[in-house]
Amino acid sequence: MMRKALFASLAVLALAACDRPAKTEEKVETAPSVGQEALGPAAGAVDAVTGAPADPGAPMTDPPAGAGEQGGTDQWRAVANAEDEDRIARLPDAWRTALREANADHGAMVDTQGMLLVPDAALAGNLQPAPGTYRCKTIKLGSQLQPAGLAYIEYPPFKCTIELTPGGDLILTKTTGSQRLRGLLYPDTDKRLVFIGAQAWGAEEKGYPTYGQMPERDQIGVFERVGTDRWRLTLPWPKQESKLDVLELRK
Repeated sequence: MMRKALFASLAVLALAACDRPAKTEEKVETAPSVGQEALGPAAGAVDAVTGAPADPGAPMTDPPAGAGEQGGTDQWRAVANAEDEDRIARLPDAWRTALREANADHGAMVDTQGMLLVPDAALAGNLQPAPGTYRCKTIKLGSQLQPAGLAYIEYPPFKCTIELTPGGDLILTKTTGSQRLRGLLYPDTDKRLVFIGAQAWGAEEKGYPTYGQMPERDQIGVFERVGTDRWRLTLPWPKQESKLDVLELRK
């Protein structure tokens, strides 16, 4: 269970609670172009909570209520592996590279997002949204695909939730769409939290892998406030498709 130190660390952050709305009823995101068939844990993967070898045939389910998640610590560096810690260190480079590619052909679309796509837009305070349901949309910047893929992709809003458990785990979950995520938000600085979690793919997956269970699904990023009742999760160097993913949260 995550230590109550997280709750204490976050208590000093005052609780506070897309730009382009979908024109039709909520759509389903395009499924990942890479690894969609790899639905079992990778060879050698271990469960992030127990440390035991992952069972390839086991269903992906959330931890039991009250069990805590991801090692029971409020220190994100104690949870993240070295590769993902390096992703956070290279966040400024991800912003520069991804925006350069996106602006080459989609500069007008980038501009319409305002502070959401400004690298240094993070505001101090009110980093923790109030528990509840939020609209969240994903924007993918830059491309890993060869030959070059789209450098700017914007999805319509889906649904996300913020949960603060009695044990102090602050959980962000994207609950709809074909690329969903779930993970913990850890204290870091007065302008950001760090997200560590994993991604579920496709409608057939009802749960979420834990961090480290299926390495190709692991995700790490920074969570910041960029306006009144507006937050973003920025995922640098994701393992599929783009160079930078930005998930906006709004009421």
